[in-house]
Amino acid sequence: MKADIEQLLRDNGGYLRRRDCPDRLRYRLDRLQASGQLVNLLPGFLTTPEGADSWAIRLRIGSSWAGPNSVVTRYSAARLTFWRTCENTTISFTVRNPPRPQSGWPVVNSTVPPELTWLRSGLRMSNPAYTAVELAADDDGPAVIDRALRSRQATLSAMTAALAAMRGRRGNGTRLQILQDSRDQPWSELERLGHRLLRQKRITGWRTNVWVDTRGGGYFADVLFRRARLIVEFDGWEFHSDREAFENDRRRRNELVLAGYTVLNFTWRQVSDDPEWVIDCITRALKR
Repeated sequence: MKADIEQLLRDNGGYLRRRDCPDRLRYRLDRLQASGQLVNLLPGFLTTPEGADSWAIRLRIGSSWAGPNSVVTRYSAARLTFWRTCENTTISFTVRNPPRPQSGWPVVNSTVPPELTWLRSGLRMSNPAYTAVELAADDDGPAVIDRALRSRQATLSAMTAALAAMRGRRGNGTRLQILQDSRDQPWSELERLGHRLLRQKRITGWRTNVWVDTRGGGYFADVLFRRARLIVEFDGWEFHSDREAFENDRRRRNELVLAGYTVLNFTWRQVSDDPEWVIDCITRALKR
């Protein structure tokens, strides 16, 4: 590949827009495309085969193709903000009067309120609250809400405001139901199940994800009954599946006990299969 085209690719973040290239390079671009050294990823947008496999370069090409008023949304926005490890590589946009549809590039003909967007590195994306609520209607909606809350990049009040901005959207009934079920701000599916159990049994006087100071620093308690100095921890396998997590969990428990708290730990199976025993343990601890 000629040095001048390689330099243009580097200067433009790994891709070229054909109409922006000098006329003297048009023939050379056609030859490079014919030989497979350049790929026409979207109409008028060229990149290398390696660039076509790069999610970051594909994202920038898609954003340029969708137009200056486009907003990166859904799993793409989640991956850019509160869910860096998201494995969904579909790139989605929302823009008024989008370009002609292209297979594999979903674009919604709508707008995202400017106050519910972020601008990062030249890309405009829906903010974490809007993103999480939009995805809440999908099959893994509750888990997405939990992840957004756990990241502390979105609050429940911000999500409620985002839902209000989606008036008339399909799936809003599901979104509202999940937000109502999230009123105690769970950080995992297991916490959500535990909170629901406490509410069903009408146990009160607790707060969730509260910072507790200890001599060794401090920790977030899943559920804290402050007056009783009781902490209830919901231990999902996802966060305790390696040796480092196992060691940290024991250190955490010891520090909390030495700070004067009673700590009760419950697993997914215990909460889901034996909820009466879980409630009995909590009730007995509160009576003490």
